[in-house]
This record gives sequence, C-alpha cells and structure tokens, in this order.
Amino acid sequence: MNITSLLTKDTVLLDLAASTKEAALSELVGKLDEAGKLSDREAFMNDILAREQQSTTGIGDGIAIPHAKSAAVREPAIAFGRSAGGIDYASLDGQPAHLFFMIAASEGANNDHLEALSRLATFLMDGKFRERVLNAASADEVLAAVNDKERELDEPEAPAESEAPAEPSPTPADAAPALGKVLAVTACPTGIAHTYMAAEKLNERAKERGIPIKVETNGSSGVKNRLTPEEIAEADIIIVAADTKVEMARFDGKPVIQTKVGKAIHETDALLDRAATKDAPIYHAERSTDKGDSAEPKSGFYKHLMNGVSNMLPFVVGGGILIALSFFWGINSSNPDSPEYNAFAAMLNTIGGGMAFFLMVPVLAGFIASSIAERPGFAPGMVGGLIAVTISGVEGADGGSGFLGGIIAGFLAGYVTLFVKRMFAKLPDALEGLKPVLFYPLFSIAITGLIMMLINPQLTKLYTGLSSFLEGLGGTNQVLVGLIIGAMMAVDMGGPVNKAAYTFGIAMLDAGNFNFIAAVMAAGMVPPLGMALATTLFKKRFSKQEQEAGKTAYVLGACFITEGVIPFAAADPARVIPASIGGAAVTGALTMLFDISLRAPHGGIFVMGLVDGGLMKVLLYAAAIIAGAIVTAFLAGMLKKPVVKAA
Repeated sequence: MNITSLLTKDTVLLDLAASTKEAALSELVGKLDEAGKLSDREAFMNDILAREQQSTTGIGDGIAIPHAKSAAVREPAIAFGRSAGGIDYASLDGQPAHLFFMIAASEGANNDHLEALSRLATFLMDGKFRERVLNAASADEVLAAVNDKERELDEPEAPAESEAPAEPSPTPADAAPALGKVLAVTACPTGIAHTYMAAEKLNERAKERGIPIKVETNGSSGVKNRLTPEEIAEADIIIVAADTKVEMARFDGKPVIQTKVGKAIHETDALLDRAATKDAPIYHAERSTDKGDSAEPKSGFYKHLMNGVSNMLPFVVGGGILIALSFFWGINSSNPDSPEYNAFAAMLNTIGGGMAFFLMVPVLAGFIASSIAERPGFAPGMVGGLIAVTISGVEGADGGSGFLGGIIAGFLAGYVTLFVKRMFAKLPDALEGLKPVLFYPLFSIAITGLIMMLINPQLTKLYTGLSSFLEGLGGTNQVLVGLIIGAMMAVDMGGPVNKAAYTFGIAMLDAGNFNFIAAVMAAGMVPPLGMALATTLFKKRFSKQEQEAGKTAYVLGACFITEGVIPFAAADPARVIPASIGGAAVTGALTMLFDISLRAPHGGIFVMGLVDGGLMKVLLYAAAIIAGAIVTAFLAGMLKKPVVKAA
C-alpha cells in the first residue's frame, strides 16, 4: 500500500497556526477528524497524548511523528503539518520541530497499513526528502515528493560488483576500530514510527562506516528480520534500542548495549562507537548488570511498583467516585436499616466499595508480580493480594493487612515465580508445554499463598495493637491524641495503621465521644487533597499523568477516600508519605483544638453539616482540613524534585 493512499490532500496542513506542542497536536487531530478519518476526536487526542507521555515523538532534525493505534480511528491515515517558525516539542536534539507527520492507525490495522506507516519513517531519514517537503508550496507538491520517494525505493538497485567500495565519510566517529558482525533490535511502545526510523538510521550509518549489521524490528506488524540463534552466537556485540519489552533471554552471555530507541536515531554514531570498542557489559538473563540506559523491563523496584499502581488506578478512581455518588442520597443510604436507604445508592456503594475497592489490592499485587516474572507471576500475585485483604488470623480483626500487605504479596509472588521458573528450567523438552499451565501456577500459588498465610496475621496484629494503643490514649491531652491519629491516617492509606486509627474513632463514636471521629475523617481527607493541591501549585514536579490524577484526588479527598493518594505515594513514597503525614497531623491536632464534634463515621464534605455547634464550628472544621492540605502541598512541593522531560 502506497503512503499517498494514507496521506491525501485533505489531510495536509501547510501552515500550522499552533505555537505550542499540544495545540499543534490538537490541530492535526482536527484535520484528521475533518477528513472523516476518526470516529471519536477526543478519544484519539487522548491516545496521542498518552503516547507522548511514554517518550517524545520529536525525533530531532526538525521532525515530529506523533502517532497512536486507537479504536477511535475510522480509517488509517497520515496528517501532515508544517510550522515555519518551529514549535518547542521537547525533541531529542532540543531543537524546534517544523515538520509534523501524525500517524493514525486503527486497532485492527492490517499489515499493509502498518508497513506503509513504518515506511514513512524511513523516508524522513533522507535529508533531501525533508528539504523538499519543507519548501513545498502546495499540498500537491508534498504528495509529489512522497510519490517520487516511493518510486525511488521501489526501483531495484543497479548491480555494483565491479565498483570499488565507497570510502566512508571522514568523520571523527569513523575512526573507531573495525569489528565483526553487529546485531541490533529496535522497538518502541506502538511499533509504528521510532522502531523503523532507528533501524533505518543504524543500517544507514553502519553501511557508510563499513560495519556489517543486521537489525531486527519489533513493530506493530510483528518481528521482522528476526535474529537467528546462529547469528547471535557469531555476533561480536548486540545493540538493543527499545522503549518496550523485547525478548532478551536469547542474548545471555553476549555483550549487550541497552538503550532507548531515540538514542539509535539521534546518537547513532556514538552507539556504533561503543559497539566498535565493545563498550558493553555481558548480559545475563534475568539478572542483567547493565547500569546504563537499560530498557529491560524486569529491572527496578520502581518499575514493578508502578506497573501495579497504574493497573490499580482505575479501581481506585472508579470505585471511589461511585462511593462518593452514593452519599448524595445520605450518609447511610446504603444501609437497609436506615430511613435514608436508597436501593440505587446501595448498588453504587456495593459496586464501588464492595467490588472495585475489594479488587484494588489483589490487582496491585498481581501486576507487580507479573512485572517481575511476566505472565506466570500474575496468578500467584492476585492470590497473595487476596489473602492480604481477607485473611487476618486475628480474632476480632476486620480484614487483613491491606495496601502494604498487597505490595508485600506482589513482590513475594514475583520472586517466588522466578524461583519456580528456575527450578523447572532443566525439565525435558517433552514437558515444556506443561510449565506455564501446570508447574508454574501450582507451585507459585502454593508457595506464595502459604507464606502470606503465615505473615499476614503478623501484619494484622500490628493493626489491632495500634488500636489498643490508641484506646489507652483516650484520657491524655486531646490535641496530642488528635495529632497522633491524624498522622496515622496518612501512614499507609487504608492499611493497618490507617485502619487502627479509624477503628479507634468508631469505638469512641460508639462510646458517645464525637471528637475523635471528626479528627479521623478530617485527617483522612488531607493526603489526597494535599497532593491534588500540590499538582496544581507545583506542576513542574509532577508528570502529566500525575497532574491528571490530581484532579481526581480533589474529588476523592473531599469524599474522605484516603486511597486517592495511593498513586502518588506508591510512585514516590519517600517524599509523599512524610508530606501527607505532616498535613494530616496538623489537621488532626487543629480539629481537637477547635473541639469539633461529628456524629457521622464517613462522608467527607457531604456530612460537614452534621458538625455540632452551628456554622462557626463547620467553618473551623473546614479551616482545619484546608490548613492540613496546604501543609501537605507545600511539603510535597519542597521535597519532590522537578520532573525531567524525556530527552
């Protein structure tokens, strides 16, 4: 399929009006929508922005190739835009982008479409083609340049057996020592543009420098030019330029340079220089010692944790908002014995709290484990997470170890699964098919489950012990107690420490003391509200994804859903948890200082009208919450470092 069947006159925009990256993307998406290529403009724009969050599509040399595979694409297409003055696009070379090719691939795009889209990536490696497009006076001239390039690539190369080999260009980089066969693998998250551009650039520069190379591409249409075991065995060195998972075990024992796909496009000679000097560590399957630009997804505590958090987030957001919506019918609207009972509100509460929140911790644990041990880790992780929230082993304790127990279960399940995989590595080939369906799940689930059954009661005892400790503080200084229970509400966001403080508040409520539950609820609202405020005041310290999560955290915090801060705490616990504790402690102390009484055990802002003492007490209660949120926001702003944009 020709590129001109995807890039047409009605998707060419010669003069972009935009002056910012997001405005340029919106303008190009609008052009595709006007041409009838999209079924949902907003959804496609979100998919484009999500791709930009993974890494910049500004490849340098004045070019940007924003792209996405999306269900919102009605018909695969390419939109072209041009900016004479250039737009700051956070490109790999730090220079403004002038040429924009937006690739819209449908989720079910066939290989012909994907091949055509990836072919465009190779066009843009040609400086003459770029210059011609940059100077085109009309859409027809842009299409003519593309057609001419199509014909040039389709023409067979003339035989050159009698010609002397061309001298490599005399650049300093070409002075690197000669070496034998180099192998490379390129891959980007969507497998459309960067994958093929990196392959083209590696092939082009290696040919100019007289370096024999073979490049495997891991694109949307599958693996092309696959490296064979024989080639891997004979290779001097291997370059893996990837921003997503590639098959790494086959390189065990070989020198491997692991880097980002953008480096292969923009720093090609530097990579080939490293290859020439064999400047790379020996790769060991499942235990790589590379400390450089590693693309191996099995490395790093943070990466495993974030895999769990990102997959858990929809349960937190969806479940939390459904719980909040149920409060519109009253704080007790889900209780069949209450006069406020409403069947629809009860269903919302059950879906949000009983189902979505119940699955939150098992999903967190399952995806942490699968990040460590791939698919075989998912089942034991889910089971371990389920044990964390259901099996207490302590008489009178409700539930188990919560969020912290889920994190422990996820990492435990992941590394147990790696151990099991290694244990069965020497099985005969005839039993290979039984590993993923029998041996891995059987032993991984059993070992993880047994260990969690043993340690979870100890984690739960922490919760019950803290409850007893708090009950013993009832007769001491009230402000001090408020400070302590406020801090406890922010320690583990729904885990045993938080649960102990909340249980203490409920016990005091039952005993007729309404001050403690007021402090508990106010302090529990602070962590998500404070982090939401931080994303508003200190935007440079949070990624775009975190800024979007901050908007939801405002709602969750206002509804006394402390779990709304979990995505921030899991991503950066060393800074977010202390900031949350500081703000929540201030709120707890202020609430007790102001002598605030509240008769409702849940509901956030929806039950503030139930505060005893009239309007003045309600305003003081709100002031205590706002003060704590401000403290958390400013502590987070001071502690967190600015986000480093992709280079």
